[in-house]
Amino acid sequence: MERHDGSRVFSERGRRGYVGRGYNYHGHDFERRSYFYHGHSYDRFYRGYGYRGLMLNVYAPGFYFRPAFYGWAYNPWAAPIAFGWGWGAATPWVGFYGGYFHPYAVYPSAAFWLTDYMISQDLAAAYAAHQDGAEQAAAPPEGGQPVLTPEVKQMIADEVRNQLALENAEAGQNAQQQDVDPGSSGIARLLSDGRPHVFVAGGNLDVTDASGQECAVSDGDTLQLREPPPSDATAANLVVLSSKGNPECQIQLTVSIQLTDLQEMQNHMRETIDQGLQDLQAKQGTGGLPAAPASAAGPAAPAAYAAVAPPPEPNPGADIQAADQQSDQAEKEVTRKRPRIQAGRQARPGFTRCACRPGGSSGSTSVC
Repeated sequence: MERHDGSRVFSERGRRGYVGRGYNYHGHDFERRSYFYHGHSYDRFYRGYGYRGLMLNVYAPGFYFRPAFYGWAYNPWAAPIAFGWGWGAATPWVGFYGGYFHPYAVYPSAAFWLTDYMISQDLAAAYAAHQDGAEQAAAPPEGGQPVLTPEVKQMIADEVRNQLALENAEAGQNAQQQDVDPGSSGIARLLSDGRPHVFVAGGNLDVTDASGQECAVSDGDTLQLREPPPSDATAANLVVLSSKGNPECQIQLTVSIQLTDLQEMQNHMRETIDQGLQDLQAKQGTGGLPAAPASAAGPAAPAAYAAVAPPPEPNPGADIQAADQQSDQAEKEVTRKRPRIQAGRQARPGFTRCACRPGGSSGSTSVC
């Protein structure tokens, strides 16, 4: 929903929503999003940039850790460690997705720890959305080896290491008050470096295969970009490496994904890695985790563009709830009018009716 003051409200049933407010820094477009999910609010930052005629929003970290901390997270630890996550088979989402995902027994470096952190966060979110009645959940098979194989998890861990190296470089640019190139930190680099890349879905997405048949991917599913798309394409072909079963896409199926959605997948990975790094920094030296070096200690440095952003939204939860109520009401109105619309279509072929309802001071909602 676009509001009269230029801000945006985004809501998705059973998922996190946000209030976004744009601003300018050094001549570049940025947006601060105040997210709200299950009673908790937090902020994220994004920078807009043009690519292949599209306007993409690239995740921009609100802070950067010290170089020594990124080095500690990037390089192998002195010895593999075991870690107790605090969830087990009795945890609802673990029991539900036990046929899809098993955590590592030991962790040789932070990249593997962050891989399990990211997948566990995704599966917990998917299960919560299912419990909220917002989505149909795909149940993976029970018993045997997990669908998310060690080989695929290794690919994810390699991608996590690449992202750690990228963010370390960005941290150096931020320390020198240099602007970070969004093309370097977005999918433009991934589509041009000549290497395959793995993406992890951070939500539900409908995609199509070469024959035009639709299927879905959802939180924690993995896809691989093996070849870059043509220079004028606005979508890319990816191969499904893991999925949680019907009605989701079959493994090894090649599907087409819009570049805007691909950018959101990369944003999701980087956001979750940063969230995991915060947890890792807080827990290092405890629970079996090795201690980070003394040079890695200290607070993270805020990004320059985050320091000049508009203040956080005072009550994003209330704004998102209001948007939910407005969209629910619009949906009810359309559902009530549907028999009359269908009758009109039968009487006049090609006839379509749109139910448009003003949204008052918060904007408008149009449903066809």
